[in-house]
Amino acid sequence: MPKYENAIDGYFQALADPTRRAVVDRLTEGPASVKELAMPFKMALPSFMQHLDILESNELIVTKKEGRRRICTINQAAFDQMMDWMQDRRALMKKRLDALENYLDNEQLN
Repeated sequence: MPKYENAIDGYFQALADPTRRAVVDRLTEGPASVKELAMPFKMALPSFMQHLDILESNELIVTKKEGRRRICTINQAAFDQMMDWMQDRRALMKKRLDALENYLDNEQLN
């Protein structure tokens, strides 16, 4: 678990906000400029930029400047790491549930 701990905490904290989840959802369709990402939200650009900064500082997105535009993309490696972590948890829960099922089956036979 230590291999995931710090990064996973940051990922889930960053994704706890609905605005940031919406940005990530949009970026799954492909790269977008800050202006394009900010359009659907009724907030000042500096406030929106704080959301992007949180996503970027937690390595969920990557931004790069292209001329005067700032283009954002998903950092797939971060989402792969989250998926690995969730699959590890799922495997652990399956193992525990299987053990419980075996225990209950044996109890019913006795």
